[in-house]
Amino acid sequence: MAATTWLIRFIGAALLLTAVQAGAEENGGHKDVMTMEELTVTSDPIIQPTRQADETVYTGTEITTKGIESQGAKARTSVYESMDVLPGVNVESADQFGLGAEQRNVRVRGVKGYFGALTVLGVPNYGGNPIGPRDYLYDMENFQSVSVYKGAVPANIGTGVGSRGGAVVLKPLWPTEDFGLKLSQNLGSDSYQRSFVRMDSGTLPRTGTRLSASYSYSEAEKWKGPGETGPRDNLNIALTQDFGDLVEAKLWVNHNQLDQDLYRALRFEQADKLSDFQDFDFNSRLSGDPAQDISYYKYNRGSYENTDVLGVVNITPSDSLRLTLKPYLSREDSEIYEGTQARGGVVQKREREIDREGAISELSWDKGGVQSVVGYLFERSDMDISSRDYLPVSDGLAYRGAGIVASPSGDNYVHSPYVKLSGSLGSLDWQAGLKYFYYDEASSQGYIDADGSLQRAADLDREARTYDMFLPTAGLGYWASDSIYLHASYGKNFVRPYAYMPIVATYNNNRKDFQDQGVTLNDLFDGYDMEESDNFDLGVRYSTPWCEIAPTLFYAEHSNLLTPVFDPRVNQTYYQNVGEATSYGLDLETSFFLHDNLTLFINPTYTVMEYEDDITFQGETLDTEGNQVIDTPELMVRGGLIFNWKDLELIPSVRYTGRRYGDVAHNERIDSYTTVDVQATYTLEKAVRDRDLKLSLELNNILDEEYISSITAMDYNQGGEASYYVGAPFSAVVSASVDF
Repeated sequence: MAATTWLIRFIGAALLLTAVQAGAEENGGHKDVMTMEELTVTSDPIIQPTRQADETVYTGTEITTKGIESQGAKARTSVYESMDVLPGVNVESADQFGLGAEQRNVRVRGVKGYFGALTVLGVPNYGGNPIGPRDYLYDMENFQSVSVYKGAVPANIGTGVGSRGGAVVLKPLWPTEDFGLKLSQNLGSDSYQRSFVRMDSGTLPRTGTRLSASYSYSEAEKWKGPGETGPRDNLNIALTQDFGDLVEAKLWVNHNQLDQDLYRALRFEQADKLSDFQDFDFNSRLSGDPAQDISYYKYNRGSYENTDVLGVVNITPSDSLRLTLKPYLSREDSEIYEGTQARGGVVQKREREIDREGAISELSWDKGGVQSVVGYLFERSDMDISSRDYLPVSDGLAYRGAGIVASPSGDNYVHSPYVKLSGSLGSLDWQAGLKYFYYDEASSQGYIDADGSLQRAADLDREARTYDMFLPTAGLGYWASDSIYLHASYGKNFVRPYAYMPIVATYNNNRKDFQDQGVTLNDLFDGYDMEESDNFDLGVRYSTPWCEIAPTLFYAEHSNLLTPVFDPRVNQTYYQNVGEATSYGLDLETSFFLHDNLTLFINPTYTVMEYEDDITFQGETLDTEGNQVIDTPELMVRGGLIFNWKDLELIPSVRYTGRRYGDVAHNERIDSYTTVDVQATYTLEKAVRDRDLKLSLELNNILDEEYISSITAMDYNQGGEASYYVGAPFSAVVSASVDF
């Protein structure tokens, strides 16, 4: 990775120098400057209703460029952090700047975000171990908006591993027609720094080509314990090219490289005495005792490298007919070291080499007032995921054995055709869609590690499997008046099988007991299936010159959930897809335009997500029926003010998260918490070569609240198994940016 890192930084440095020179030579004639004039949410909203192209009913919520900017530094490098303003979305993170990878959780209406879809223009981004999206790959300055679908998911959004946790669509900021240059520099607490540059070529003469390129470098010290989050290097290149009036081609390339030292989780006994353990983290030096040295900070770190390439070709023979093709490929190469008490105490090294390539083809036409879309997603994936165990010794780490070894026999394939219809009848909007999802998973051969050499173990083999499901959606919208819009929607969502490593580990650790009963690993996977949910939304949006109020009632039934099942043959508990849960509640988006330069927004959420049955663990029945799913607060509130006066903008905001639990029996209670942030931006007009300079001050958690932010556990987690991460204390960031 080192050579690639320096190559990326060299390109970034070259881009920065070129951009500065171009800005110096630009004489102010090609681009209008966006100044911080007085604004209201009606003209520049933070969030607004959205729908997919070729649809008529608003079933999603869009976070605008303004909405992303209003959430500060953490929203510049994390997709999920940019979503935290929404009702129904709970983002939890161990770090305060949005730089960390895979130590951040998100739940959408109580469902884990990694059960959902994260896409760029509908093209899925995801990986394995952990399953689900990688939200840390992008610089958010390169996107114009983020669309979030919390219930019904439109059929043309590539769902990757699934959609139970909703779906997110990122819309790139493609190269502009005019020359553009953006420079920004951020400095903050804990030696935080981030430099960002983006340059747009404008429309080049003769060819009509438009290019953009951006580079950022970010890093920060951990706010507690030894180590750093970063360096993080991000490079993004985009191109658009018209071929006459009928064909438009686009290319989008994103490369992200991150190194990080991990934050240490607390046990519940420590989280319950947070004031004593808030600063508890990994050890800063080696002791010579292997039992202690698995907690050395350099043995708990990760390196993540991701490259994504997306092409878009639009062919429009007429105003009513369009053909779109989106070929894509994705590459992930990561390695993570983590100390664990399993197997007597070892440092486990997890490696991921994930290759995905595919394409979405889509034909849409409009005839007789009916918009029709037919499309197909195809993807091939190769996921080489393995783990190895090491023991700390005097001169480093000594190989102890392979943790999990499985050799896939081939690639995995996704086939997903879909169709959508939509239209309007007077004041009534309607739409319907149907997607078919088919997943072909390759078989694998199992091996055991015998003194450093791998030997075949047939009882560890897994047979090839296929999973499929029809996913219907439907929606209605009705304009009761110019200011009142009623809407209802239904959608079936899913997530394909996951959590393979835990069940393999359970089998490996108790292999003789399973063998004595004639049970193979493949038998355990016979109980794996796709989780599914039926989602219903009913809402209204009331808009006037002085307010926007948008309540949405939601209800969902979840089935085939991965649930612990006790097997008396071997006296072991392992996961199978047999669980059920029900969720319902209220999302409320509100904006009150108190004055031309003062807006109040309050976005509360009430969520109930309950287990349907008691569960049995190690032969004991636990009273879980009717309990709230872990890590799901019933009440959350996101709110704040947007105040503009001349060249000054102030955004104080409040985030309240209600009581949560870390286990299914509700013995591990985590109290509610409230954090308060303030962001101030002042614009110096024509301060840099006749361009406006924006200066910002961001104060996060200004009350220095002590709280548990992130809880990592399976939804049917037993007591003592959850990991609790401490929320970041007070921090400050100052930034300066200029657009040429």
